[in-house]
Amino acid sequence: MRCKVILIKSIILYGSHYGSSRRYAQKLSEQTNIPAVCYKDTPSLSDKNPIIYLGSMYAGGILELKKTLHGFSLRDRQKLILVTVNLSDPELQENQKNIRRSLQKQLPAELYNKAKIFHLQGPINYQKLSLLHQTMMLHRSLQNKSAEKWNKEDQAFIETYDKQGDFVDFDALQPIIDEIKKDITA
Repeated sequence: MRCKVILIKSIILYGSHYGSSRRYAQKLSEQTNIPAVCYKDTPSLSDKNPIIYLGSMYAGGILELKKTLHGFSLRDRQKLILVTVNLSDPELQENQKNIRRSLQKQLPAELYNKAKIFHLQGPINYQKLSLLHQTMMLHRSLQNKSAEKWNKEDQAFIETYDKQGDFVDFDALQPIIDEIKKDITA
């Protein structure tokens, strides 16, 4: 009697508003040979492992993460890797705390507690940002703060305002690739 072999395939999902999450997802796909798919085209995830979701941060949440993973539960040995893409510096501890709080609001505890979480920085192009996004950023960065109380991110916001800056760093994908490889070598 032959055993039936079930192939479990990996998938990269992305939610991108201005394109940086898509760029990261496509590069990660090139480097890992894992297909990258827009969240709008999400297939069944029950046979996918690992599931990698790259999502842009907007208004305190990751674009379409909650909707994409609604009703989803990780099966035995399935891994969820969440990658946030932010305009702000993901190395700042304050930003990481805020991002993680947002994730906790968007995900059931079971998914959040099992997910491996990474943070990347995207580009900034104020001409491409909607007026709403520009206003939200300006308000968040400078509300009730004097110039002496600006943190590094506030200062960077003022220095780059009305300019372009591409902070996409494909080398920052390496820790994510290392995490994916753990499944292959385990």
